[in-house]
Amino acid sequence: MPEKILQSLEGVSETLLITLHVRARESQRPDAMIRDEKAVALVNQIDCDFSRFRMQRHDEVGIIMRMNKFDSHVRGFLKRNPDAVVVHIGCGLDTRFERVDNGIVEWFDLDMPDVIALRQKLIQSRSDRYHILATSVFEDGWLEEVSQYKPRSFMFIAEGVFPYFEEAQVKSLFLQLCGSFPGSELVCDAHTPFVIWTDNLQLALSKVSARLQWGLKHGKDVESWGDGIQLLEEWFYFDDPEPRMEAYRWMRFFPLLGKSTGIFHYRLGAQT
Repeated sequence: MPEKILQSLEGVSETLLITLHVRARESQRPDAMIRDEKAVALVNQIDCDFSRFRMQRHDEVGIIMRMNKFDSHVRGFLKRNPDAVVVHIGCGLDTRFERVDNGIVEWFDLDMPDVIALRQKLIQSRSDRYHILATSVFEDGWLEEVSQYKPRSFMFIAEGVFPYFEEAQVKSLFLQLCGSFPGSELVCDAHTPFVIWTDNLQLALSKVSARLQWGLKHGKDVESWGDGIQLLEEWFYFDDPEPRMEAYRWMRFFPLLGKSTGIFHYRLGAQT
């Protein structure tokens, strides 16, 4: 049996293990919405007690639906802009590039150095269009490396990332991207303050030190952060009739619950 790879992730970085575990569990279901055999292999390779990350059934289904929706956004963007540049903020151990690669896209996976170090031990890409950025998204250095591909179209995606940071940090990043890449698009997920509170209880039970911070009541609230920020689309988990969420679809009639977590697609300024 191959020796397991040790990991020492802490704080926000550790949360990538939750989504990895969910993808692996989903892939082994007979009615799986996704088949991510790489996630199954990674769970078996990493020295970690994944059992502490067990979640409620509807939360696990929600994570898979979220992943599929982000994939759909990227594929749609690449259909409109085949030679675009995509920056995956907080990539963790996801293999989205392999799922959506159209053979032309220039792809950047960005995450903290400890995450990237673990990722490079476990996942390798041989494409010369694939790049790694080992840095915090709130540092400025990575912007220059990505900017060399102007004037191509840019999309930034942040799945399960922004809620872990303060609103001032998220706002500052939006404005920075708006100024540096006018006309670019950004897709992120966000929760209402109520869900922030309930999810933090779940994180505490999972013995994860990270806590959610930024809550968003309405997707259009972000438009007030700066000129040119425009909400293009928003999607909530009960918008699609997923059979495995049927028992919870009554929640869609109550905005406090039905629209408590969503995925938001923005345009950042006018393209020059």
